[in-house]
Amino acid sequence: MEKSLGIFEKYLWLWVFLCMLIGVAFSVYIPEFSVWLNNWKIGNVSIPIGICLFLMMYPALLNFQMNEVKKLMKAPKPILLTLLSNWIVAPVVAAALAYFFLEGKNQLIVALILLGSSPCTAMVIVWGSMAKGNQEQNVITTSINTLTIMFLYAPVVVLLTGVQGIIIDRYELFISVLVFIGFPMIAGFLSKKILIKNKGIDWFENTYRRIVGKIAIVALLITLIVLFALNGEVMIQNPQEMLLVSVPLLLGFAVVVAFNIIITRIFKLKYKEAIITVLIGSSSHFEIAIATAIALYGLGSQAALGTTMGLFWEVPIMLGLVYLGKYFHRKGFWKD
Repeated sequence: MEKSLGIFEKYLWLWVFLCMLIGVAFSVYIPEFSVWLNNWKIGNVSIPIGICLFLMMYPALLNFQMNEVKKLMKAPKPILLTLLSNWIVAPVVAAALAYFFLEGKNQLIVALILLGSSPCTAMVIVWGSMAKGNQEQNVITTSINTLTIMFLYAPVVVLLTGVQGIIIDRYELFISVLVFIGFPMIAGFLSKKILIKNKGIDWFENTYRRIVGKIAIVALLITLIVLFALNGEVMIQNPQEMLLVSVPLLLGFAVVVAFNIIITRIFKLKYKEAIITVLIGSSSHFEIAIATAIALYGLGSQAALGTTMGLFWEVPIMLGLVYLGKYFHRKGFWKD
């Protein structure tokens, strides 16, 4: 059954932009609010950001299904192509473009690497349904991404930053993966098992997941307000850097999307498999990127703001890819 976006999800890019403006307004006109937010923390961990990030990650990790991963060998080609894009092409492209356009801006370089090295596990379920792609492939691939991100994300980020001579706190990076992926994954696994046992699979899929999905989007928007309330002054003083980071971000999307479209044509995938490969292979897990940037550099950092630009651009681009895929399908670019 095709899933369509409601007004809230369809215009998520607009709400993201508005939340950025609200956060900046707080920073400029009510600086006391920013001071209060900054003081509400345990050690170096912001309590409101920690809560919001958990609420953002938890629904995404409900997608993980170990029994789906076992189906890999039945139709490996589209899934392997997606993994190639997620773990080799996208990270390398992000790192190369970051080095070329952002030389000397280490935090912005790290922001791009964090985004490029984080394959998506959440919103692509919706995009794939809208595009009428193979949803079984979608679930299998996002489940594999959820599993592999636990083991590959930190090493890939360390490798790509190390190649460019950027030293990052590896301990904080590994702790970020554990806290923002590991804990929500455990919570998702346990709650899913308990709720299905007590309430049934239909209630879990059609009621519970929809509710927590809405909560995740609200948590994301609140996170952006908090981020920009705390970082608004930095952005106002350095608007050129936010524009600067957008150039390699957009070029990176163009290169990776083009690669995925071409590779699916070369390997003669059918439309339903090709569009899922393109969508998952071209998207990023911006929640973990934002969370890691905050853990590494803090709420007031350029890295935290840089990762939010990935979110800002990704939503309209992914929505556009859905319609581009349908257009290519009508023109016979991929097999039926």
